[in-house]
Amino acid sequence: MALQMSTGGFQPGAGSVPATQVELTISCRNLKDKDVLSKSDPMCVLFVKGFGSNSYTEYGRTEIIQNTLNPEFVQKFLINYFFEESQKLKFEIYDSDSASARLDAHDFLGRIECTLGEIVSATKIDKPLTGLSGNCGHITVRAEEVSQCKEIATMQFRAHKLDKKDFFGKSDPFLVFYRCNEDSSYSVVHKTEVIKNTLDPTWRPFTVPVRSLCNGDYDRSIKVECYDWDSDGSHDIIGEFQTNIRELSHGPVPNNVYEVINKEKKAKKKSYKNSGRVELMSCSIVQEYTFLDYVQHGTEMNFTVAIDFTASNGDPRSATSLHYLNPYGPNQYATALQAVGEIIQEYDSDKMFPALGFGARLPPDGRVSHEFFLNGQPNNPYCQGIEGVMQAYYQALSTVQLYGPTNFAPVINHVARFAETYKDGSNYFVLLILTDGVITDMPYTKDAIIHASVLPMSIIIVGVGDADFSAMEELDSDNQRLQSHGRYAERDIVQFVPIRQFLSAGQQNVEMTKARLAKEVLAEIPEQFISFMKKHGIQPKMLRGPPQQ
Repeated sequence: MALQMSTGGFQPGAGSVPATQVELTISCRNLKDKDVLSKSDPMCVLFVKGFGSNSYTEYGRTEIIQNTLNPEFVQKFLINYFFEESQKLKFEIYDSDSASARLDAHDFLGRIECTLGEIVSATKIDKPLTGLSGNCGHITVRAEEVSQCKEIATMQFRAHKLDKKDFFGKSDPFLVFYRCNEDSSYSVVHKTEVIKNTLDPTWRPFTVPVRSLCNGDYDRSIKVECYDWDSDGSHDIIGEFQTNIRELSHGPVPNNVYEVINKEKKAKKKSYKNSGRVELMSCSIVQEYTFLDYVQHGTEMNFTVAIDFTASNGDPRSATSLHYLNPYGPNQYATALQAVGEIIQEYDSDKMFPALGFGARLPPDGRVSHEFFLNGQPNNPYCQGIEGVMQAYYQALSTVQLYGPTNFAPVINHVARFAETYKDGSNYFVLLILTDGVITDMPYTKDAIIHASVLPMSIIIVGVGDADFSAMEELDSDNQRLQSHGRYAERDIVQFVPIRQFLSAGQQNVEMTKARLAKEVLAEIPEQFISFMKKHGIQPKMLRGPPQQ
């Protein structure tokens, strides 16, 4: 049966004042050494106090840098700055000791507390770390307002006749790129991979935002240092050179072949010429569009809900059922629907959502269906807002018979048929599947997902209950592309989240549980959306003119 999808689009708030976005760059020196046979492996964790809150929550983490007490972190923190608020921040440094995400699994090295206003007003703060006895070292935090530059640069370099730094072999060279700050200091923004045992390396192409390299100023200096990698972290400097984006944008021309200069060797030897040459092989600079660029300028988001009505959920009249209509609070299906729906409805102007069910016997003849309309109407699947979806869900529980099996392919193919007609980027489709169990049509589901991966479409799967969801992790395919019968998915379009991991910590606070669940469930949608647009070379369509400032 044909299903006409909703055509509403995101409407930016009128009259809102955009926040100033600030980039924070972190470096440390003279950290405590917690490792016996090597140096610490530090990372920085940023915590913020929400407006009106008395407690800190984690905001983000830098990368881990191996074997150093003087880290310069490439990973930056981007944070909105509000003049009228006292935005309290806490930076903590840890020595990474395992792959665990839990901070108590790592050695604490020190902290500072400050406000964002304090950093912004001074441009840079340098403070001693505290929290342990004795000298914990220092942390430097630099702030710079982020420009609106949306260009990205893709570059590739190679080198010739670099200095030999290793006694028993050749050098293991890598490049480090630094941006010049407003105070003429430099901050690291990119490191290439290490090429082992060569004096003539060719590094892989890399992509970096132009904003990171120069904050949109094409003439701002970029310093590039060439190092010989050492396993103990004491990398030897081979030499350095300086350039800028304007020069690099000209591509592989004679001016983009750089002499690598070692300042110490040059000062000591009158006959010194260079320590090798680094050559730009290619450079392309293109505009990079964001999720909001698309939805504010014409791309319409379309959301469909599909709910599992198989018998494995249990009789809805029983308190043990996952579909139990508990008078004292929402069941897991209702919690997930409300959590995700309350956010996605903001991106749909008419607030009309198609809602499907699968795995049930339908009245009046008891036929089994894997794509029926929750509201019971034969030709109109739309529900008014998330409240309408909730009402249709409760109505279906009282009219259909839970049955089976658990087939995903029909609802995926159903939405894919509509996505098939909008490959121009004017519409993007998101299917939310709520399910309790093991997929029974796994081969067909894989084929359906692989087919949908070339379409403007994403699939969110929320696992309800305590079943074995290992097959869902395979569909999520974060580590490797999904494949079936020799065919591979063009891109990752599935996000799977088990709701139980949020209920254990937040059962007493339904609103907190919903907020954490929604954040996890929706985290990959913008990236998946952008990956489709990039893959197919689609730029934002200025259908409604520029957004209001």
